Amino acid sequence: MVRSVSVVSGRGVIALVGGIYVVLAVGLVYGQSATNPPVRATPMEVALLVVPGIVLLYGGYRLSGTEIHPEFYSTIARWCLGGFGLMVAILALYHLQPDTSVSTSNSIAPVLTALSSVAGYGIGLHSARTKELQRTRERLDTTVERLRTSNQRLEQFAYAASHDLQEPLRMVSSYLRFLERRCGDDLDEEGREFLEIAVDGADRMLEMVDGLLRYSRVAASDERFEPVDLNAILEDVRTDLRMRIEEENAEITAESLPTVAGHGDQLYQVFQNLLSNAIDYSGEGAPRIHVSAERAGPMWAVTVRDDGIGIDPMDIDSVFELFQRVPTDEDHAGSGIGLALCEQIVERHGGEIRVDSEPGEGSAFSFTLPAIEGGEGDD
Repeated sequence: MVRSVSVVSGRGVIALVGGIYVVLAVGLVYGQSATNPPVRATPMEVALLVVPGIVLLYGGYRLSGTEIHPEFYSTIARWCLGGFGLMVAILALYHLQPDTSVSTSNSIAPVLTALSSVAGYGIGLHSARTKELQRTRERLDTTVERLRTSNQRLEQFAYAASHDLQEPLRMVSSYLRFLERRCGDDLDEEGREFLEIAVDGADRMLEMVDGLLRYSRVAASDERFEPVDLNAILEDVRTDLRMRIEEENAEITAESLPTVAGHGDQLYQVFQNLLSNAIDYSGEGAPRIHVSAERAGPMWAVTVRDDGIGIDPMDIDSVFELFQRVPTDEDHAGSGIGLALCEQIVERHGGEIRVDSEPGEGSAFSFTLPAIEGGEGDD
């Protein structure tokens, strides 16, 4: 109730002041012919009364249609009355001086107070908008802090959940494999098929949990970036994937790669995921993969290109989403975390990742990483 009265009174005071000036202007026009001797007021003086009056009258009426919160209406009204009071005080002090007068006109004092009231109204609007902006900024800061806290809790939950799930899943997988070795020959064909499905399901779940753990670790990492030689990272990945490269007769070529600012272990995961996917989705032929890099302003753009089965344009927008698998090759359905992990790592490095692909024509995954000032490629 008190708040509604304050809102109404704030708007009402502004409109009332404006109405008084309009009425006073009309009275001056009428008084020039109705009084004896007539009140002397020029058309300019009447206009300088009626225009501020209309501004205040309309401003008070339309105040509810602005973005200003109602609790600040009283602030605007106080500034409006403050402008009026200040001018009255100035005029009073001026008239207290001997042999002084503002003007021979009877309307100059109302004109000055009208203009001062409008000036106060304008200052009040600015003050109210400033307070509204500050209030909005504080709410935004509070919301951002809550989101940050919520994200941290979710990351901690994901890390704890995935970490705690690893051991029981390993136990399930181990016992299923033990059962397969121990009792596989005693089962009929259908039983062996069921057991194989259970083993495969446990392995996939363990892979997903492990991927989720790595995904949560990226967000939780607060290590500073340091110079990372991408040539060395690529060589480490090729060494670790040597058996798969030989089994698939894969050919991996690379141009000279730059040294970037980053986190070595995380960039290793990016290359490891992209090269593994290129091998997995190579199709019938032997995988052919090429890694290149070019300078793009303050960033290096690295591209991993293959000649595999490609990606349908309808699926390109979703390949980087968590737990989204590309439905192109059921024999190589992954956990749906690898590319999401790559995107998170690249974005943590201040870059972007994208893919250009057509079915049957291969894929080109490109991602940007920050260059080192004064390093290779700088003038």
